[in-house]
Amino acid sequence: MEVTNLSENPEYSVEFFDPDLKYKAFLVIDSLKLGLGKGGIRMTAGVSMTEVKRLARAMTLKNALADLPFGGAKAGIAINPKQISKVAKRKIIESFAKYLLPFVPRFYIAGPDINTTEQEMQWIAQTTKIWDSSTGKPTNYCRLVNGVKKCGLPHELGSTGFGVAEAAKVATKLAKLDLKNATVAIAGFGNVGIFAAKHLAKMGAKIVAVSDSKGAVSNESGLSIDRLAKIKGDGKSVVGLGSGKIIAPEKLYELPVDILIPAAGPDVINKSNHRKVRAKIIVEGANIPIPESYERILWRRKVIIVPDIIANSGGVISSYAEYKGFNQNKMFQLVREKISKNTTLILKEALMKNRNPREIAVEIANKRLK
Repeated sequence: MEVTNLSENPEYSVEFFDPDLKYKAFLVIDSLKLGLGKGGIRMTAGVSMTEVKRLARAMTLKNALADLPFGGAKAGIAINPKQISKVAKRKIIESFAKYLLPFVPRFYIAGPDINTTEQEMQWIAQTTKIWDSSTGKPTNYCRLVNGVKKCGLPHELGSTGFGVAEAAKVATKLAKLDLKNATVAIAGFGNVGIFAAKHLAKMGAKIVAVSDSKGAVSNESGLSIDRLAKIKGDGKSVVGLGSGKIIAPEKLYELPVDILIPAAGPDVINKSNHRKVRAKIIVEGANIPIPESYERILWRRKVIIVPDIIANSGGVISSYAEYKGFNQNKMFQLVREKISKNTTLILKEALMKNRNPREIAVEIANKRLK
């Protein structure tokens, strides 16, 4: 794995091992310059300290760009949740929450990420007995503050996917493309991909291909997002749609679409396939989906890229809204305002100066960090 956006000196870099439950976990608090370290907990078999460091650094930049009073952090639990029971998963989350007690909420606030949801965030808050130890908790998990009811704002409301759609809207306008009938391919039809698809479809875009871990389906005439969302809600793969063409997931990145949204894992566009990418715009729904060296190559090929540290910041903006006790409407308004403003700011300068958008975004973030 190419190491990009890696902080040489994170404020905290901790590795945990539970001898009873037999799992390894990582916590990296990259920076506390702007506030408490904020970043989600991912649970995947292959997560490593290097990956978590990259992600924590990305969160530092993301929070700075979103102008949030948060530093950057990330955590990872090295286990495949699909190979364990829900009971076992809960034990692991509760165990990790206890390991986090010296850090939450003094230095770190947890949040959902790959394979962790509102349920895991509730388990963390219940285990630590600290409301602010996590955000992204369920909407029906509440407390009273000075007589006012404050509740969770889970990422299941779709804040990240909503923000990705807003970023795509700005990018198409600046690229002088009509979003109505623009073709879109989405790699990773999970929480981010589903909501990005729903909001883009409402804007008039045509979703022509989606994928998940078991396969991909495409249709030049457009796919039914409602039917796909129901299939995923039933725990099935998108390949069960029953219409369209089933393709290998890796082929989705090669489709000649207006907008490509990588919303799956890291480094999905890489040395082996970057030359085959034919999209006009890439909006990074996932964290670190393209190593920086290949982003630069794609930019030189006139592919407009909205980097992850702008495009998918809806989740952490939602986390801030929950932290402040805002309601859903105010949260979505905040996501739209911040992502539209930052996408416009960075892409306008990138197109005017012919510079890679990530370089400009990182410069702005570093200025704010100083």
